[in-house]
Amino acid sequence: MTNILIRTLFLATVAMTVDILWGYLGILTFGQSAFFGIGAYACGLIFTHYGFGPGWALAALTIGIASAALVAAAVGWLAFFHGVSPLYASIITLALPIVVTQVIFSGGNFTGSSSGLSGFPTYYWPLNIWFWIAGTFLVLTTTAGWLLVRSDFGRVFVAIRENEERCAYLGVPVSRIKIMLMIASAAVASAAGFGYAAFSNVVAPELAGFQLGTEFLIWTALGGRGTLLGPVFATIGIDTMSSWLSGTLPFLWKLLTGVAFVAVIVLLPRGLAPIVGNMMRRLLPTRTAATRSVTLETATSSGRGRVDEGDVPPLRIAALSRQYGSLKVLQDVTMVGHVSELLGIIGPNGAGKTTLMRCISDGSERSGGTVEVNGVDIGRGAPQRAVALGIGRSFQNTSLFDTLTVAECLMLSRYRIDGAPLSHRRDSVVLPEPALDILRATGLDQRLGDETRFLSHGMKRGLELAMVLATEPSVLLLDEPTAGLTRAERMVIGDVLTRLKVTFGMCIILIEHDLDFVREISDRVVVLHQGSMLMEGTVEEVVASDLVKAVYAGHQTETPA
Repeated sequence: MTNILIRTLFLATVAMTVDILWGYLGILTFGQSAFFGIGAYACGLIFTHYGFGPGWALAALTIGIASAALVAAAVGWLAFFHGVSPLYASIITLALPIVVTQVIFSGGNFTGSSSGLSGFPTYYWPLNIWFWIAGTFLVLTTTAGWLLVRSDFGRVFVAIRENEERCAYLGVPVSRIKIMLMIASAAVASAAGFGYAAFSNVVAPELAGFQLGTEFLIWTALGGRGTLLGPVFATIGIDTMSSWLSGTLPFLWKLLTGVAFVAVIVLLPRGLAPIVGNMMRRLLPTRTAATRSVTLETATSSGRGRVDEGDVPPLRIAALSRQYGSLKVLQDVTMVGHVSELLGIIGPNGAGKTTLMRCISDGSERSGGTVEVNGVDIGRGAPQRAVALGIGRSFQNTSLFDTLTVAECLMLSRYRIDGAPLSHRRDSVVLPEPALDILRATGLDQRLGDETRFLSHGMKRGLELAMVLATEPSVLLLDEPTAGLTRAERMVIGDVLTRLKVTFGMCIILIEHDLDFVREISDRVVVLHQGSMLMEGTVEEVVASDLVKAVYAGHQTETPA
């Protein structure tokens, strides 16, 4: 029984890494078994073919971790590039154990092919020594994982899981974080595989196989995704029982495990750990946890939000086009956004206004033309590059993170500038003055501890604008920021935008259908029609234009705004 428990402790460590990737970051991965097998085979191959001893053991462990890290980096590079579907990452990780297993099969006598390797020299310590080694390794790695997911950096994982697109447009390097976490998880799984092989004195292709990778997912789901401890206890309990029940019920045990997995996914999608936790809280008297207190502080200006009049314009667009096959959504759009200017973009539905916003804020969206921010071409860079150059963008539909608090959303917005601690949470949020103005104007400064899902629509709009301003943009892209707001709320937003333009010198590009709102705050207006620039001028010139009236006459459901 102790033999089984020791092996299970190593497997539980890998299940913990699966939970971080799947439960916290949202990556459904089948590939952790491959990294586990790489570590195990590094041990078996070195000890079998080269030598045994402390030096060889250290070399095998290093080679195993390094090899797993390199494979994880390659997998991450393939699976997490900008714009790829999450399903693609799952397919890549699903294929990884199959590829690694085939490599083992093709190794012949060197890898033992389908029979694996056994009987190689290892450390024949008493079981209690191995138990302490495996237990200590599990406790240390789980503690590190717990500190990580409970830190501000761990909040970034949750944000990526909930709304990856919004993270990218706040300047969070989503792909880089996923790759880094994949590499770290692979290193831990490889070290666990090394320990498993050194103890059991046997390595086989099954240790890197698809079946074990699926079992890690099953244990994680049954224990409870996003709980960290749930998958650990589920692995220990289920794998220990399986060793006994597989002998008693050899043909039914796998079926029962599969049925339990499906039942939990359908009936208890969060797993068993949350239910156990709720029962414990009801049975045991506990004190109500104090609400985490977070304070707001004013950031020292970086100078990005204000550009001197003599400098290059904050935004320059030349011959921009966007087409999907033969469908031309935008063609030959050329415009310049100046310092301390609010430029309104209006046009009928389908004119290409939102597509223009995407092309400005994401280099991969354009089919042709150039976009320069503060004199620098954004090229084909992801939204993170555009944010780093000075672009800030809000969406047509409010895009936030439901389970994060207002303070956590604001901290996330400052990730590119202030970073995020790996082991703790900060008690203050440092924000630039424009973002603080929004919080005060909307009352959000009094609701920093509330989750965003409990905010009103107007407050959600205000929070999204504050988050964008927290990135310290020089060019602010707003896609219908007053949609769904009351007149009083629209007036507040109008006052804030005017102050951003006048006091902080921002270049604001605004898509809006409320003509009165556009008339009050815009300096210039550009009219788009069928993907092309129809007219550019003041609001009065645009409203008085017979050409614009003729265009809108064909769109009876919409007024010219």
